[in-house]
Amino acid sequence: MSLDLLSLPALAGWVALAIVIDLIVGDPRTLPHPVVIIGKAISALEHRWNHGSPQRRRLLGGCLTLVVVLGTFSVAWLGLALLSWVHPWLGLAAELWLLATTLAIKGLADAGRAIAAPLRQGDLPGARQALSRVVGRDTQALDEAEITRGAVETVAENTVDGITSPLLFALLGGAPLALAYKAVNTLDSMVGYRNERYGDFGYASARLDDLANWLPARLTALCLWLAGVLYGVFHRSPLRWRGALAATWREAPRHPSPNAGWPEAMVANLLGVQLGGTNVYQGQVSHRATLGTAHDLLKASHITTTIWLMHGAWLLFFLLLFFLQLFFQQLCLVMATGAG
Repeated sequence: MSLDLLSLPALAGWVALAIVIDLIVGDPRTLPHPVVIIGKAISALEHRWNHGSPQRRRLLGGCLTLVVVLGTFSVAWLGLALLSWVHPWLGLAAELWLLATTLAIKGLADAGRAIAAPLRQGDLPGARQALSRVVGRDTQALDEAEITRGAVETVAENTVDGITSPLLFALLGGAPLALAYKAVNTLDSMVGYRNERYGDFGYASARLDDLANWLPARLTALCLWLAGVLYGVFHRSPLRWRGALAATWREAPRHPSPNAGWPEAMVANLLGVQLGGTNVYQGQVSHRATLGTAHDLLKASHITTTIWLMHGAWLLFFLLLFFLQLFFQQLCLVMATGAG
């Protein structure tokens, strides 16, 4: 028997174990990663289908989204069912591994530390190189404050699509649904751009990604705020949590993404720094609305604090979803008993 999706404590326990595996192992390069396979499928279909009139591109882009997301879910579900038929423990082991691949807790924390470490030593070239691995902006001329801003924005934004959103879908439907979410996220990262090539073809992928992350982004901002409140219990320097909720509510819609602004604005207000502003992409200058108020200059220690907030947020997010699901499960049992 594979993972029993009707048993919430069992599902939550396996998701928690997948979190532990991700925290310890991360994403070993020696093992095949499902997202790589999904990405190759998207690339092959994009080259085959992305041509013709704008209407044709939008239609085939919608077909791409449907095929990749449903295909990912179906392949994962059928594969787990087959492995469970061979032996129940084989199915459970595969489910656990697949769940772990949907999370990026260790990878995100390691990426942030890899930028902060050379910054503390005054090694700007090393910090720029580390930042260039995780952002699309030009990093060659960035100073300490701009390097820090890039790192903080990356950790804050990716807390949603790399951790909390996969957790939500894993708790709702195990590895198949979590992998379907990763397919949505991968589609958006590959074809969800507003440019001549992808503006029409990637429209459905971008909108589905916005929809999938809508609730997790806002819940993550709340959990970041709660983590900021608790931060003062373990550290002598409390964060600026008073007023951060109201400020985030005002500022998050300024971000060009309907979801990324929520975690970024919350982190900016908790740290008392300003995020957003001017970025350069392949020599092209891009201006983005600012988030937060610059009470403090951005420095390497802000990256470390953001990583602490990220860890606190995903833990609170997991506990919040678990107890909410437990509550609704018990409510449904009570209603079913009363109806009977």
